[in-house]
Amino acid sequence: MNLYAIVLGLIVLALLGVSLARLGKVKTKADYLVASRSLGAFVLVFTLLSSWIGSGSLLGGAENAYKHGFAALWQAAGGWAGLALIYFIAPRARKFAQFTIPDLLEARYNQTARILGVLAVLFAYTAIASYQFIGGGDILHLIFPSVTAVEGQYILAGFVTVFTAIAGMGSVAYMDVVIGLLATVTMIVALPVLVHIAGGWSGVRAILPASHFKLFGDIHPINSYMMTMPNGSTEQVQSALEIFLPTCLLMLGNQAMYQKFFSAKSEKDARRATLGWVVGTIILESVIVALAVVGSALYRTGEVSQRPREILAYTATHAFGGSKPLMLLGALLVGAIFAKVVSTANNYLFSPATNLINDVYVRYVRPSAPNAEVLIVSRVIVFALGGWALYQSLGTTSVLQQSLYAYTIYSAALTPVILAAFFWRRATAAGAVASIAAGTVVTVLWDKPFLARHLPASVTAHDAILPALIISVLSLGLISLATKPPSEARLRPFTE
Repeated sequence: MNLYAIVLGLIVLALLGVSLARLGKVKTKADYLVASRSLGAFVLVFTLLSSWIGSGSLLGGAENAYKHGFAALWQAAGGWAGLALIYFIAPRARKFAQFTIPDLLEARYNQTARILGVLAVLFAYTAIASYQFIGGGDILHLIFPSVTAVEGQYILAGFVTVFTAIAGMGSVAYMDVVIGLLATVTMIVALPVLVHIAGGWSGVRAILPASHFKLFGDIHPINSYMMTMPNGSTEQVQSALEIFLPTCLLMLGNQAMYQKFFSAKSEKDARRATLGWVVGTIILESVIVALAVVGSALYRTGEVSQRPREILAYTATHAFGGSKPLMLLGALLVGAIFAKVVSTANNYLFSPATNLINDVYVRYVRPSAPNAEVLIVSRVIVFALGGWALYQSLGTTSVLQQSLYAYTIYSAALTPVILAAFFWRRATAAGAVASIAAGTVVTVLWDKPFLARHLPASVTAHDAILPALIISVLSLGLISLATKPPSEARLRPFTE
């Protein structure tokens, strides 16, 4: 068995061991959904970091960096901007301390907002989980050539679903500590080594186009595939915003993030964790893009040029050779990428499962269900959602497009009303319902053929984020101002 397979096997066993170790501690709904609200700042930092950086960065962001160079950092920069605002939201979220975002939506608005919120989360998060399965399948195929990428997707989906179901948030959070430490150290060590292998920074610059090192590079509208715009044009600025805004707004309204804050020991732990998360995210996102850019200099042609989303794993399995230390570093890098994919899949599979159990089953179907029943149903739901995410993954061709689609649904439908819940007293239930519905509908219909027949190609070539967000925010603002303000009793949990 090769070194890569051994390292991958050890990582899988370690993750499964952490998950099983937490199993005996899960006895109630609070244990399963929010880890008994016991997570300290150190654990929170790494579980936030691991849940945020997954295939969207490691595949979608890396694919963007392979094609367009450091302009891919516009996608990561959206997350950094969101983090700056999250610092002020984190303690408020912990103070509210419920289980899910739909809990928040009902408390601040009404039951209709809650139900629409559940639907938006299910659409967005199962889509995000689906391309984690793609990433895991690609890695398994690279390490075990006899396993096809599609077969790898099935294997990864089964593995993730099983140990996500085992112990809930406690399992996810403590597993993320192991993954976060492994990925952070390995990627930071690997970058200078890879630059040296590529002939130094001057060697990388000599091979790649000059546009790879410019502010906007040659990025283009996501839906136009290969359209290239003149450097610095209005179209490029808009295209940069189309990868910046979905990431920023997903970060600001991310249920997986709020659920971690709900799991914190205290408001102080939530705020401290946010500071660590800011530093870790900026470092890791930048390192990931840099690794992909250097990898693109090494492998401009060949197999990976046809599947650029695999550039990080491909580089790890092909560039690090010649000595045992280099091979071990390459194996650890592949293992870290694989572990991050698994971690993100866990988080985005677990999060909508909490919605269905907390916001549908316990809320409407069996309000008096005992803890034992809730735990059983929770695990069944995780398996069902795993199957749905796997189904979506089998029909996905572009991880970058799928990630932006998922981000846009969430960004346009939920982030405006979540932020308004904390920061705009005048937001009303009617405005929130209209905003969620409008953001979801515009995003889902944006790339449908009948819409393309009625709008200019220059409009439909762009991502849905700008029209969806504008219509969502206008709906929230105008309808809120036209309807009766919320009562002080409804506002109190969010303003005190």
